[in-house]
Amino acid sequence: MSEDLYAKICRILEKKQLSISGISRELKAEGFDEHRLILTGYLRALRDMHKLNEVEIPPSKIYVCVEGSETLDNDIYSLMAKHLHALDPDARFPAAVCILSSIFERPVFKEELKMMGINDSHIRNYRRSLLIVKETTGKDIRDLRRSITRIRVPDPDPAYEADKDSATDEFIALKGSVLIALTKDMSDLSGLIPKTKQVTLI
Repeated sequence: MSEDLYAKICRILEKKQLSISGISRELKAEGFDEHRLILTGYLRALRDMHKLNEVEIPPSKIYVCVEGSETLDNDIYSLMAKHLHALDPDARFPAAVCILSSIFERPVFKEELKMMGINDSHIRNYRRSLLIVKETTGKDIRDLRRSITRIRVPDPDPAYEADKDSATDEFIALKGSVLIALTKDMSDLSGLIPKTKQVTLI
């Protein structure tokens, strides 16, 4: 295994997220034919080194490259997937909808939720006691879908928006923790955070 393989994997994952089988097929097409167990071990090592994000979308584990190119480092969906994974599964759907719709200033499509590791189970079982999320309806949704050019949103894909007036204090705290983590990931904080943190402030 080499840096060249890592570069190939990042190039493959630059515009899409794939399972181990998907990555293996793409690598074979480029002339790299390694046993699946060896490739699995390599991908998990990259995950442990924080060079890949591993997102569980049953029945598969999906890999996202988070290092290796400027595009990947700034991929909002990969960053969101990474930090949403730290939340309770039943809180991920409302957090994803609320945060991304605030950033994009529009409803969030199901395809985008999938890219953040949100599956049908998360949508079905989300905690309505935290925040109420509803499906966006109306004729404008078709135009909104077509206005998104960075990714492909399927024609029948539903979109969701949050009733922000229903947000509880617990949800606001959860949302804040994800936003702080996103800000740290997307900013150069070198020289600003002490290497040894004070236990008490005088």
